[in-house]
Amino acid sequence: MSIQPKININLEEINAKKQRLEIIKIELKREFIGIDYIIEELVDYIQIWYLMPEILTRPIIVNLWGMTGVGKTDLIRKLVSKLEYQDRFVEVELSNGESTWNSNVSSILETNGINNAKPAIVLFDEIQRFYTIDSEGKHLLNTRFQDFWELLSDGKLAKRDAKESIDDYLQRYLYAAMQRQKRKQKLKDAPPMTQDSMNPNGFSEDEEATVGVWEAQSLKKIFDLKETVNEIAEMREEDVLMMMQQTRQKKKVYEPINHSKTLIIISGNLDEAYSMANETGETDIEADIFRAYTEKITIVDIKNALSRKFKPEQVARFGNIHLIYKSLRKIDFEHLIQEELVKIIKKNKEHFGIDIEISQNFNHLIYQNGVFPVQGVRPVFSSITDIVEANLSKFLFEAFMGNLMHIAMDYDFDKKQIIAQLAGKRTIELDYVGKIDQIRQNNSPDMVANIAVHESGHAIVYGILLGLAPLQLKSRVASRYAQGFSFPHLIHLSKENIINKIKVFLAGGIAEEIIFGEQKATISRSFDREEATSMIMEYIRKYGFDKNFQAYYAHSGPYSMDLSVTDWAIERMIRDLTKETQEILEKNKEFLVFLSKELAKKGSLKPLQVVPIALKFGHIFEVREENYLHLAEYEELLNEQ
Repeated sequence: MSIQPKININLEEINAKKQRLEIIKIELKREFIGIDYIIEELVDYIQIWYLMPEILTRPIIVNLWGMTGVGKTDLIRKLVSKLEYQDRFVEVELSNGESTWNSNVSSILETNGINNAKPAIVLFDEIQRFYTIDSEGKHLLNTRFQDFWELLSDGKLAKRDAKESIDDYLQRYLYAAMQRQKRKQKLKDAPPMTQDSMNPNGFSEDEEATVGVWEAQSLKKIFDLKETVNEIAEMREEDVLMMMQQTRQKKKVYEPINHSKTLIIISGNLDEAYSMANETGETDIEADIFRAYTEKITIVDIKNALSRKFKPEQVARFGNIHLIYKSLRKIDFEHLIQEELVKIIKKNKEHFGIDIEISQNFNHLIYQNGVFPVQGVRPVFSSITDIVEANLSKFLFEAFMGNLMHIAMDYDFDKKQIIAQLAGKRTIELDYVGKIDQIRQNNSPDMVANIAVHESGHAIVYGILLGLAPLQLKSRVASRYAQGFSFPHLIHLSKENIINKIKVFLAGGIAEEIIFGEQKATISRSFDREEATSMIMEYIRKYGFDKNFQAYYAHSGPYSMDLSVTDWAIERMIRDLTKETQEILEKNKEFLVFLSKELAKKGSLKPLQVVPIALKFGHIFEVREENYLHLAEYEELLNEQ
């Protein structure tokens, strides 16, 4: 005996939908740059909801996390459009403020017509603005949108005070109906000559007996009637009253609203997980370095970040489907810039019939003035408008006036000029310096020389002790404070590596003393010394690497130790390491001078540029990718035992 399925499955329809999803996936990958992996995951996770929503008993919850400008909200909007779900889609921004009329999710969904148990998509965007734990870790009381957690739990939203509302409405409706009946009877019994004055609107008895549109809307909403508003509006009061009583007796009207067929998307910027998200003004650190850091963010990091905003039971309700955006790579930004330039060329050809060529120099100009890695794509679009479109408009006018229908644009980095050739017959030159390049240009040569020595000191000690070329070496950056940097790899903290890192921190200030003399050394060492001292404190007080202090001195409260007894050891250790670092740099002074001059002249050196310089002075520096973790060969050491 075979068991017949309760749900009818239309394989042909499912197959058609599946093919449609594949097409949508391809289209989205074409429209968004650098997030193919997100699109793949997103489409995979929504398949069951899209193909067979009938079998769902609770909503599908998908979380999107990333820094700003990586395409979270826009991706969902485009997906909704391609799925043709615009009429079954609502965006909700939850917050703890009082800026919105609604204080619960249920009323928002009801207002948008998403309360009939049919498949729908709800996007809870900018979720970082909503929290139940404050910055001090205290639980907030009486926070708004408490039914948000009900929705995430099982997709069922209770009807608040449903019984009282229904009974109250029924009593008011009965009373109003009785009053209308009395007026009708009074009008009927009145002499003919007074009926017109008693019924100035001229309603007939039949017209008064129907419900009306406005009343029908309230009835449908409160009693969850299956009939349309127009059908209810045409009903006689007696029939509606009977239907209301029958609905009330069935108790169905009191049941929670079922959102089990709803696709819930939660999106937000979690700065607690993306530690580099605050570097909004940083344009000199390579995008690939930020990418390497974001690639290491896991679901564990996301849940830890959420736990700083929400209670443990609330974090659990977000589920385990977390799509984690990575920072865009350099190649992604380059691809984006090229695509936008192609669009400009195509648009001007279609609208004005003018052929435009834009040299690759513009790609470089836009990148170094428009890419702020943690801000995503938005600044790039703005820079393209500023650098290309604004200047192109000047050339277009001249081209129209002279009927010169071909414009070739180039940028001369030496002359700081945009050069346009109009049909090979006329040349226009415009002085132009990118906004960020202008800041870099304003760096004083003396300041650049000082920074070059400081950062070269860091780089040389880093390379000699760890055998690695730094990821980036900069002496000229987009900052009015003209600070440079030597960017390291991720380093696993062992006893040996902690000491190495401390020496690297100390090397910048020591390099200044060696080249410029002690009297001309600057205060730029302050941050380095702060970091070095903190690491030595942990080396002794926390990790127990100093044999003289084996207790745990990092406790607080009733278990706290007397920290002052370790102070002499901290001071002695930093003095010893300072002396050892100075010996390394004194021994490699020629290397330090040469590298400093190269860095001051070029403003920036990449790993492959540093390697031959190091080799010239007898050192082998290895080039490693951005996500490389410097770690001892523990497996090999274990196997040797």
